[in-house]
Amino acid sequence: MSHKAGFVSIVGKPNAGKSTLMNSLVGEKMSIITPKAQTTRHRIIGIVNDVDHQIVFSDTPGVIKPNYSLQESMMNFVQGSLIDADIILFVTDINEKYDENDVIEKLQKTASPVAVLINKIDKSSEEEVMAKIEFWKEKLNPHAIFAISALLDYGVNGIMQYIKENLPEHAPYYEKDELTDKSMRFFVSEMIREKVFKLYDKEIPYSTEVIVTSYKEEAKITRIAAEIIVERDSQKNIIIGKAGAMIKKVGTYARQDIEEFIGKKVFLELFVKVIPDWRSKKNYLKSFGYDD
Repeated sequence: MSHKAGFVSIVGKPNAGKSTLMNSLVGEKMSIITPKAQTTRHRIIGIVNDVDHQIVFSDTPGVIKPNYSLQESMMNFVQGSLIDADIILFVTDINEKYDENDVIEKLQKTASPVAVLINKIDKSSEEEVMAKIEFWKEKLNPHAIFAISALLDYGVNGIMQYIKENLPEHAPYYEKDELTDKSMRFFVSEMIREKVFKLYDKEIPYSTEVIVTSYKEEAKITRIAAEIIVERDSQKNIIIGKAGAMIKKVGTYARQDIEEFIGKKVFLELFVKVIPDWRSKKNYLKSFGYDD
């Protein structure tokens, strides 16, 4: 039997549950998950191998109309993943509303097979699910439609079966033991950023970036230093909190996740740095990995 390999792009609006689905399909926590929209900023690749298949999943930022340079870069990641895709998984929350000039236009133009995944059906009646299936048949006429709950892992096996059946014949793109194209530093910065999204309100999470400045593996401990970048001094004060209480909390929760991820004790140091208006400055975006 010949080997199949290909790229599967996961797209949708913010909060549709793409990252939960990605982690469920890959079987590892690749994408950070928070209740806030626009948590995913990069295109994150997760690789699944078995004897006859290699599936290269990419979780992309939620599709939005960009308001500043950072969001433009995020939408470029989405565009790139649609161009590369052998199969597109379009994740939509069952309660979502779509207008014509949304992501649908892009999906109508693609030559790759599109599967619509109606997510979060555990909160809906059978009538609502059937109505939504009819809506997407008419709107997009996709190659396949699945009704799922990524959070409860319901319907995910069927998606894997569909992907394997529709992958092109190809040699593996990556080594069989590779899980992702991202470095350990990237995942560490994402875990810290996840805690910022969970612990702070309003604009703070969207104004922050996390950069790992040092990552040293010693025999018994891994020493990590990271900077939390913000845009204003007032945001820096909020991140640090009264007598450093908030940043201590971020550090404690992030360190626990990192230790679990790398299977080793971690010493984590966090610093806060102000770079005014970094989200609109191309040179900073480039240095933070948001290349066009």
